[in-house]
Amino acid sequence: MSKRPMGAGTIARLGLLTAVALVLGYVEHLIPVTAIPGIKLGLANTVLLYALYLLDVPSAILLMILKVGLGGLFYGGFAAMLYSLAGGVLSLFVMILVKKARGVSVIGASVCGAAAHNIGQILIACFVVGVRAALAYLPVLLVAAAITGALTGIIAKYVFRTFSPKSAGACTASEPAKANGAARQGENTEQHP
Repeated sequence: MSKRPMGAGTIARLGLLTAVALVLGYVEHLIPVTAIPGIKLGLANTVLLYALYLLDVPSAILLMILKVGLGGLFYGGFAAMLYSLAGGVLSLFVMILVKKARGVSVIGASVCGAAAHNIGQILIACFVVGVRAALAYLPVLLVAAAITGALTGIIAKYVFRTFSPKSAGACTASEPAKANGAARQGENTEQHP
């Protein structure tokens, strides 16, 4: 996304990605992965990883805000929205930094993002329930973040292969002329068998 207004295609893509993130978040809300509260797979994070790696940072930020806001309204409530916002902001910030680092894969970025998300939520919990009680829970959450972040990163890696804009036939900025030329050539062969 640049400083110029978003086109219809960009708005449609972001709307679809927001819907996917909300559905994945709702499924996670309904089906707990463990008996330990606060631990989720983070499947909706694959959508943010997609936006961060295959679209751009402003799209990822917008998706995170929409996911937190709408998810809180639909199935989370204000407290969940507050925790999710703190975790989401810190997680996305860390994933943006990690993405810029050389040699770190999307799986590594996902693990770092999951850990940062849990740290962000613990920071909010420190204000709500007290520092000692919240910090005692952090080691459990960080171990869970390593496992769930790796799983989410692996899923994202395969999603990228399947749904990258190039594999779907989308053109990059340097490819429109080639695509238009190929389309015109195809039109000419259809008219003249």
